[in-house]
Amino acid sequence: MTATCSMCRRWNDDSDLRIIELDHSYVTLNRDQFFPGYTLLFTKQHVTELFHLERAHRSELMDEVSRVAAALYDVFSPAKLNYELLGNMVPHMHWHLIPRFTDDPLWPRPIWAEPHEEQRLTIAGYRERVALIKEALA
Repeated sequence: MTATCSMCRRWNDDSDLRIIELDHSYVTLNRDQFFPGYTLLFTKQHVTELFHLERAHRSELMDEVSRVAAALYDVFSPAKLNYELLGNMVPHMHWHLIPRFTDDPLWPRPIWAEPHEEQRLTIAGYRERVALIKEALA
């Protein structure tokens, strides 16, 4: 954990968006829900690249990414699920897992193709969405 890393602090800073703690990662709902179900999965270990992890750890982490992706697919029934592993702006390994729908305003382009107005939910709306994903992961 690095005190200056926003991703290292996210589990505590955004505790209302917590979905699940897995062996190698934390999973939270993204505060901006312009893309319904937009979720972040970030490593417990502060690393920037997949090759920084030992093979077994990397394999188990990818299983966690797949498990969360499958849950999002089950809950939201998207046309496609996008996986983004960038780290250019936040140098801590994390995936953006984004259910995409053919009627979303940016379809089929990447979510960063143009700016959009942030979609915030009510407290109850976040709780409901988190609960649905948790249930699918159970």
